[in-house]
Amino acid sequence: MKIIDAHHHYWDPSANYHPWLRDKPMIPFRYGDYSSICDKFMNSEYDVVTQDWDVVATVTMEGEWDPADPTGEAIWMQRQNDETGRPAAHVAQAWLDSDNIVELLAAYQALTIVRSVRHKPRFNDRPGGAAGGMMDKAFREGFCRLADSGLIFDLQTPWWHLNEAIDMAKLAPETKIVLNHAGLPSDRSTEGLAGWRAAMTEFAALPQTYVKISGLGLPGRPWSIADNKDIIRFCINTFGPERAMFASNFPVDGLCGSFDTIYSGFMDVTSADSEGDRDQLFYKTAKQVYGL
Repeated sequence: MKIIDAHHHYWDPSANYHPWLRDKPMIPFRYGDYSSICDKFMNSEYDVVTQDWDVVATVTMEGEWDPADPTGEAIWMQRQNDETGRPAAHVAQAWLDSDNIVELLAAYQALTIVRSVRHKPRFNDRPGGAAGGMMDKAFREGFCRLADSGLIFDLQTPWWHLNEAIDMAKLAPETKIVLNHAGLPSDRSTEGLAGWRAAMTEFAALPQTYVKISGLGLPGRPWSIADNKDIIRFCINTFGPERAMFASNFPVDGLCGSFDTIYSGFMDVTSADSEGDRDQLFYKTAKQVYGL
């Protein structure tokens, strides 16, 4: 199966400043202890973990680079592409509520590798809390600026904030929104999954939305088909193969399972799907969305 890995990271904390990878104490993290991924992860390391798979292109995701240098990571990633041809595209860091968002987006438009931006909005730890960051006036104004730039918005937020994303999306219906990590369905209780399904169904009703099927690990448990098959299947059925894509989220998801385990899981779940649908999920959707 030909693969475009639609979401993974490159970083070299020994050379560049990623606060969460270098500072102590380590931050609370949804997979627990992440000390094992705080080392360099670049082409050579990626090639080792994917050696049995036909990965033809990849999209790197911003890795929470030094916020005092918002364009630094994208410029560095452009240099990697110029020198090695990899990655094929990059999702850059952008604080949508910053005073210089117009200048920042202009800088990204000048970098051929940048196709999208990500700003993780403020969120609550559980459903039922106060409104999150997507309801802030400055955040919404920054989102509207994306329409002028032609860039995509990669959104990472728990599913209980997707109602805010729906409200915000209507401000710029021409801007593509790619939901990271399947809306973070970490609560696998009956009630939690029911809430996730309802939120995802409403979000998918907007034609500008897409989903990355990735980041499905659970703390303290190895990645398994038993845990994730229904999640994967629901995403495919709800968004359709033309608006869904598989991704590794490596090296982060390496805390939960190997690349082989995760992609073998994707293969297994889609084994009865048509060749065309599988081609969309593993390759074409990412190619089309990120203009590769």
